Amino acid sequence: MASASRDGRPGRDQPGRPNSRGQSKSGGNSKSGGQKPTGKKPGGKSSASKSPGAKPFGPKTSGAKSGGAKNSRGTGGKNPGQGTRKPHRKGSRPNVETGKVRLNNSRPARHQVPVVEGDGATYVSDGMRLQKVLAAAGVASRRGAEEMIAAGRVEVDGEIVVEQGLRIDPNAAIIKVDGARVVIDESKQYLALNKPKGWQSTMSDDYGRPCIGDIVAERVMAGQRLFHVGRLDADTEGLLLLTNDGELAHRLMHPSFEVPKTYMATVRGEVGRGLGRRLREGVELEDGPVSVDSYTLMELHQGESLVRLTLHEGRKHVVRRMMEAVGHPVQRLVRTDIGAVHLGVQRPGSLRALDKKEIGALYKAVGL
Repeated sequence: MASASRDGRPGRDQPGRPNSRGQSKSGGNSKSGGQKPTGKKPGGKSSASKSPGAKPFGPKTSGAKSGGAKNSRGTGGKNPGQGTRKPHRKGSRPNVETGKVRLNNSRPARHQVPVVEGDGATYVSDGMRLQKVLAAAGVASRRGAEEMIAAGRVEVDGEIVVEQGLRIDPNAAIIKVDGARVVIDESKQYLALNKPKGWQSTMSDDYGRPCIGDIVAERVMAGQRLFHVGRLDADTEGLLLLTNDGELAHRLMHPSFEVPKTYMATVRGEVGRGLGRRLREGVELEDGPVSVDSYTLMELHQGESLVRLTLHEGRKHVVRRMMEAVGHPVQRLVRTDIGAVHLGVQRPGSLRALDKKEIGALYKAVGL
């Protein structure tokens, strides 16, 4: 295994390039003063980015060069064997200030003083990205883990890592957060929650409002790391999945896998016969067209209609906005199905574990 460069690529200690300790192979010191990166410096850059030739792992900085060569992450040119890096999700850098105060939810390892061998973090070409390892260990979500890395709170094999995307072997690397070693919990949890109306789809709420984190608080305190798959707005009830299986959750939320979701919507007014065809053909919203996979009129009662809609869209308030656009505002909305998982007669606020058949169907739906 080759050693890790500051951008997560092999060849950290090549001649003329500074290593992670701030010293070049030619014997001179870099601007980092021989110290490990400790987090953010004035201007929002880590100390590693001050080293000549060091390229922080993240979005390209306009005009940045390394030793006279064009940055291989930009459009100005490519080095042989290196591809361009996609911008960070949502086009932004991790928030360092948020990372400094983010809660570490992981359960500490039983053995806190392991022997650290080698010379700092080691790059593994087919390894797992550090933020994904931290999410699997229950430290935080992937996004939260990226913020904690940027804040200088994560250490790998005795070396503080502040750049994003370093690939490591999670079974061999010794990972610490705030000086405490963490380990990956291999046991997977798959839960179905019937979210009550008025509850927030968050694990905690700064305003003290009821949230799904209150329902699973005992599980989290016992060491389980759980996060919700997608969201329901406060006024929407029904099925919400909770898991610590990061890859499954990511695919279930990604629109490319088109996992269907079914809703029961009580809408204002008595819907006409042509509404189903209109919804299947598509309704234009401000952020683009949306259509349903299936539509069924369930009942009409005193100026209201109950309809069942199935769609694979995941945009914010998409069902409410769609029905508003066709002249039938939603009065009540309940999500009853996600793929092959059904809400059934599950009571509001209650949890149940998914069975093997349901878990297998979810995996099949997203190609796992």
